[in-house]
Amino acid sequence: MNEKVFGTITIECIQENIADQPDMEAVVNAANAQLLTGGGVAGAIHGAAGPGLERECRQYAPIRPGQAVITGAHGLPNHYVIHCLGPIYGVDEPADKLLADGYRNALRLAEQNHIRSIAFPALSTGAFGYPMEAAAAVAFETILTQAPELSSVKHIRFVLFRAKDQQIHASVLEAVSNRVPGG
Repeated sequence: MNEKVFGTITIECIQENIADQPDMEAVVNAANAQLLTGGGVAGAIHGAAGPGLERECRQYAPIRPGQAVITGAHGLPNHYVIHCLGPIYGVDEPADKLLADGYRNALRLAEQNHIRSIAFPALSTGAFGYPMEAAAAVAFETILTQAPELSSVKHIRFVLFRAKDQQIHASVLEAVSNRVPGG
């Protein structure tokens, strides 16, 4: 199943373009430390948002692994972009804690800004080399642990670029939800 409901929160996994999520109030950028445009998710988001996003990001850079900052969405169809710097697997340690911090801090910013819907990519799994299944487990365990504290956020979407990654996330979401009360 590609969607699970936990109390008042829906979590779903889809295969689409993270920069084309018009029904989400916020999208999450898999950022680099300088919050600059790059490849993968950062390239897609910055490319769709336009140069104003990079200009706004300058005031927040650099950020460290596990940190998150929020900006406007500029040319994107959303209200906000939440930029998270995930760990480089095998370099930034403890990688699982830093990755969890990124998800937790993104959700905290969403709550502080009364955001009801947020779209995440698979943080740290591209150029940063975090294994997809392990990263998905950290993501969902963190989100489900945070869920009781979420009052604004009601819809969490994972937007995956490849079908295989979407299938991995859906499978891990199912497995993690079976271990968590209310899942």
